[in-house]
Amino acid sequence: MSAAPPIPVLSTPDYWDDACRHLAKKDRVMKRLIPQFGDACLQSRGDAFTTLARSIVGQQISVKAAQSVWDRFAKLPRRMTAGNVLKLKVDDMRAAGLSARKIEYLVDLALHFDSGAVHVDAWLAMPDDDIITELVGIRGIGRWTAEMFLIFHLMRPNVLPLDDIGLINGISRNYFSGDPVSRSDAREVAAAWAPYCSVATWYIWRSLDPLPVGY
Repeated sequence: MSAAPPIPVLSTPDYWDDACRHLAKKDRVMKRLIPQFGDACLQSRGDAFTTLARSIVGQQISVKAAQSVWDRFAKLPRRMTAGNVLKLKVDDMRAAGLSARKIEYLVDLALHFDSGAVHVDAWLAMPDDDIITELVGIRGIGRWTAEMFLIFHLMRPNVLPLDDIGLINGISRNYFSGDPVSRSDAREVAAAWAPYCSVATWYIWRSLDPLPVGY
């Protein structure tokens, strides 16, 4: 009998409580939102490849649809590693609900990790913008995906993903009574969130969907 794959250990950011106090003091919406979600907070699985793969799967589809496709895809390899993904059959990946384009992206991601082309061990010490530059060199990873990685894997505290539809919709609903919101409007709102834009973004997402998304 083969051994069960290890259960990922979830870690949480040590700045979370300080961030919540700061946001509640600086922003009336955050003061209202934060208490609604109790002790829930951002969690990282600690696996860079899985986080990026989940981000690629989630591109341009709803959170619910992304979770459904991911659940099917994650059952294909015995364990979610770059080497194992490279061994998968394209037909099986298509049957899991992945488009041909996303399959190409996942394979390219796996090749970068398997070959050591990305500097995983150096990321902890690198500035956000330098990590984004490295990640967008992988096919299928744009700024949004790189920012999701900074938030969900490296748990960087001050990421503002202005390309994220959920963030823009959440700002519209919570700050502008549902009226359309521009990127400059979002930046203006987020000025009060610094240096904890990632935390505020997480609560804005929760205001739209109380179930936390995982990467």
